[in-house]
Amino acid sequence: MSFVANDLRNEQISMFDSTLNLTERERRFLEKSWAKVFAEKVFPAIDETPYAVLYSEKLSRPNTPVNVLVGAIFIQQLTGQSDDEFLESLLFDIRYQYALHTTSFDEQPLSDRSLGRFRERLAMYEIETGIDLIQNTEKEITDVMALVMGIDHHLKRMDSMMISANVKKMSRLELLYTCVSNLVKEMKRSNAEVPLEYMHYADVDDRNKVVYHNRSESVDSKIVTILEDAKILMNLCDEDIEDSSAYKLLVRFLNEQTNIYPNGIRQLKDADDSSMDSSILQNPADPEATFRHKAGKNHIGYAANLVESSNENGDTLVTDFQFEANNYSDKKFINDAMERMNSQPEDDRTVIVADGAYTADEALAKSKNIEIVNTNLTGKETPDINADFEFSEDGTQILKCPGGHEPISCSYNKKTGQCVASFDKEKCENCPHFNECKPNLRVKVCKKTVSLKSKNRAQQQRKRSTKEFSDLTKFRNGVESLPSILRRKYHVDKIPARGMIRKKLFFGAKVTAMNIQKFCKFMQGSACRAQNAVIA
Repeated sequence: MSFVANDLRNEQISMFDSTLNLTERERRFLEKSWAKVFAEKVFPAIDETPYAVLYSEKLSRPNTPVNVLVGAIFIQQLTGQSDDEFLESLLFDIRYQYALHTTSFDEQPLSDRSLGRFRERLAMYEIETGIDLIQNTEKEITDVMALVMGIDHHLKRMDSMMISANVKKMSRLELLYTCVSNLVKEMKRSNAEVPLEYMHYADVDDRNKVVYHNRSESVDSKIVTILEDAKILMNLCDEDIEDSSAYKLLVRFLNEQTNIYPNGIRQLKDADDSSMDSSILQNPADPEATFRHKAGKNHIGYAANLVESSNENGDTLVTDFQFEANNYSDKKFINDAMERMNSQPEDDRTVIVADGAYTADEALAKSKNIEIVNTNLTGKETPDINADFEFSEDGTQILKCPGGHEPISCSYNKKTGQCVASFDKEKCENCPHFNECKPNLRVKVCKKTVSLKSKNRAQQQRKRSTKEFSDLTKFRNGVESLPSILRRKYHVDKIPARGMIRKKLFFGAKVTAMNIQKFCKFMQGSACRAQNAVIA
């Protein structure tokens, strides 16, 4: 299949175009719907050129129009439909055809498998190259909508959310059994020889008997038996089976959750073994899903970070997002977000408002001219006096104390990030800040331990009493509605895909669909305001 662009500049209306037969009333309703906004603003913003790499360079039958496929992915999430439901709507609902510029097509260009195949092409290309083609398109579309809406990119708010892998939470016995069962099924598919006494692992009803029933046998003895069976079965596998995901996942489980003792016996590690971190296998159905305990709840799956900006009227768009394993910290999220942002001029600072978990790299923020405002600082408060210490740019030297005195000497501890400075004892004792600073008195000097991190925290604490901080806190609170919307309306915890890349594709489409809905509402509101102005 070769790539052929569906150039809108060469688009021609057929004499059989389905919109030509609409009555005036039907056309009026069509132009008031989301389809008009999508057709005129969103669809033309889809650049097909980057997607040419997904197709063959040899002359062959042309591809399904890429802008139709990408647009369909967004509309599908906008309307909350499955692939089959979307196809039916495209065939019989003129709004879908109007939005995708296919009203003049003799036959609608999508089949029941078009979207699935296209998503798989995107996923495989990202696995091979690390390039997310559709996320780049989503960014371009968002930029177009942000420009029309007058979104201010100098003030951003940020929040993260947990996303379920939509897989079953397994006990260690069930997880081990499932890995062995999958290996036996793979051996059968490959026509490998499986001894009769191990064929029960391929029986559908055997799992319930082993895992949930047969209480007379203890869990420990079942695990010992299955581990021995796993050892024998793995020795029967040839190179082809060893390359299968079933074999590799069993090996992964054994490496992560078992120990081999000198007598050759393999046993499960203790549940509190420190070598078993949150990245260990949770369920073979989604081997990339990780575990995290947050806010009193256990989560298996992924995490996403959302960056939102607004205009002066309070209209908002998610201008950036990131999708990772759920053990990815908020600190990494905010630093990654800053890396993607352009450096700002000295007189044009960008402010990011986030909660206390977002501890940013101060050097990176300064180099990009970005100010981080944490509205909910966690942990113990820092002495207010620390805000007045002057540090070198790298934070390894104290230049001056709050009283304006330079230290006699200063040392830096790389592990703690703290500076230990010695000051003249006489100057310290006569300093008006002495009682507040509380230095450690020695025979000839006074020592003070303080870090650049504590200075920044103290400065953040000071801002909390200002009206500006109060306004930023109110602004920040608005972003907390995004996880709820994405869960309730866009069902991000029930994404019908496995693996981080494939789930991210769906998640990005849902975020973009949410943006498109906000954009349609904005455009429809603008049209009403313009019409009322003309009438007035």
